[in-house]
Amino acid sequence: MDEFERLWADIGTHSVMVLSTCADNRVTSRSMSVVIYGGRFYCQTNRNYLKCRQIENNPNVSLCRGNFTVEGICSIKGRPCDMPDFIRAMEKAFPDAVKRWSGIEDEVVLEITPVCVMSWIYENDVPYIESWNFKSWGYSRNRQL
Repeated sequence: MDEFERLWADIGTHSVMVLSTCADNRVTSRSMSVVIYGGRFYCQTNRNYLKCRQIENNPNVSLCRGNFTVEGICSIKGRPCDMPDFIRAMEKAFPDAVKRWSGIEDEVVLEITPVCVMSWIYENDVPYIESWNFKSWGYSRNRQL
């Protein structure tokens, strides 16, 4: 298994992750129900919320969960009901979210394409940072002490 395959296996197919957005020198963060497929991260929100306005001004976002940090480029896609792969993934992982939110008129899907993923790991109490660079398709593991 190469390092990118291991990354996707470790990240899994879904998770509650914190999405951070920034525009006009204002950073905001919010927990989101995220599904992962096709090498991208997806979640849904209302197009009128601050995070969508921030993404329209600055598509650079970050997701985090546990020891993983994902830096990526976010785009606002169509309505959830127009994206069957998204709905299938959400129904499997977060069925209540689909029932509550996916049919709302102003609901949109956010697609985050990873640029870099980093993970803190420890071996024998020694910290390392693993990095996966999606621009160069490179992997590195660096000791932090």
